Formats: sequence, C-alpha cells, structure tokens
Amino acid sequence: EVQLVESGGGLVQAGGSLRLSCAASGFPFPDYAIGWFRQAPGKEREGVSCIGVIDGSTYYADSVKGRFTISSDNAKNTVYLQMNSLNPEDTAVYYCAAGLYGDQLPFNEYEYEYWGQGTQVTVSS
Repeated sequence: EVQLVESGGGLVQAGGSLRLSCAASGFPFPDYAIGWFRQAPGKEREGVSCIGVIDGSTYYADSVKGRFTISSDNAKNTVYLQMNSLNPEDTAVYYCAAGLYGDQLPFNEYEYEYWGQGTQVTVSS
C-alpha cells in the first residue's frame, strides 16, 4: 500500500520557521521525485518545491526561493521541507506527492501519482 504521510504543520508567527516531513512507503522511493504543493483557501493548488530522490536535484517556486529548503533522507524514505522567514501568504494546506523521475523533475500536478493527506500551516501576522 502506497502511503505519503505529512507532518510538522502548525501555527507560527510571521518570521518563524517550520519543518514539514513527508514519510513515504509502498513504492520504489529512489525512482521518484517528491514534491511539495500547497493550497490556500480560495486559491488553486500550487507547486512549492520538489526533489529528485536519486540525485538530489531540486526545484523551488520563486515565491519560496531563498526561504524554503527541501531535502531527502533516503535511509528513512522521508523528505523534509524546511520553511524559514514565513509570512501570512504562506498559510495553506501543504501536500507532498510522489511522481516518477525521468529526464527532468516533474513540475506539474498531473505528473504526480501519489498524494498525502495534507498538513495545515498557518502563519499569523
């Protein structure tokens, strides 16, 4: 059974930090990229960051570049998203997802076949 389980969300003040975790199981982890997406109330889901498990290649959306860091602990089949300098615009439900990693990192939602249940991140001003 494929599972992606997010944790680490919560309430934080503006300027604070959180670290999200995504624990994966049930599929060949090294063959995949793990992406983080977020959806704020009334807005479409957007890609935040992704990492190729086998080579550590990363991608960041412009809105989080320099503030968020994605990393992978392959021994634990877990991907982390370190989020620093959070602001209220980062408030959203954050989802991790897994998509096959081919010639390039998957950037679009449709390229991801497995999804977690999401974790709420709320940044107060």
